[in-house]
Amino acid sequence: MIATFTDFGTQGPYLGQMEMAFRRLAPAVPVVHLLADAPVFDPMASAYLLAALAQDTPPGTVLLSVVDPGVGGDRIPMVVKVDGRWLVGPDNGLFEPLIRRAVSVEAWEIVWRPERLSATFHGRDLFAPVAARLALGQGPDAAGLRPMMVPRRPHWPDDLGRVIYFDHYGNAWTGLRAAMVEGEHMEVAGHRLRKARTFGELAPGEAFWYENSSGLVEIAVNGGRADRLSGIESGAFVTI
Repeated sequence: MIATFTDFGTQGPYLGQMEMAFRRLAPAVPVVHLLADAPVFDPMASAYLLAALAQDTPPGTVLLSVVDPGVGGDRIPMVVKVDGRWLVGPDNGLFEPLIRRAVSVEAWEIVWRPERLSATFHGRDLFAPVAARLALGQGPDAAGLRPMMVPRRPHWPDDLGRVIYFDHYGNAWTGLRAAMVEGEHMEVAGHRLRKARTFGELAPGEAFWYENSSGLVEIAVNGGRADRLSGIESGAFVTI
């Protein structure tokens, strides 16, 4: 399958135009839009969210990931294969946590270019056709790839102690893997929160943190919205 992870949003033409590119080249390949509201213009925050969501995709999945404020610039369009999954997207750190946590990693630069290449929409014109070819079983040579050194961001942390995403319910996802956290309490924006396993363990209106279904530390309010607590906003730092 092809799974997409983007900051395109569901409104407007971008997600549909990219899927149309898949359908032209690989009409029988299933396409799953894993996330369309990744942190806008923020490859670093998006990277830790992508790593959490990608763990549920089976080997062989092609993950087309586009959070690409540097599109049209000098960043490299690339493909990375991590533990049997193909990652297609820009070299801007978006794949760093997945690379760091992988057992096997290979990387290629996308050297193929289509006849029509928009300066600002490589998701549709460049990444989508390459993802379709890989999903059809074509190898790196046939897909227009050239081997490259695996790109790294060694100064990035293993886990990101910041709020990186708000879901439909107003819950605040962080870039921290809950399994890596030692301690029962955390502070964020002046709020001291205790850990709970489920919402039902707390009184209505009480704020807390817990391990969400993707394995990340998430801040929530039982029957309410964490995004309405003062200071809890994208980028807010979390202290254990």
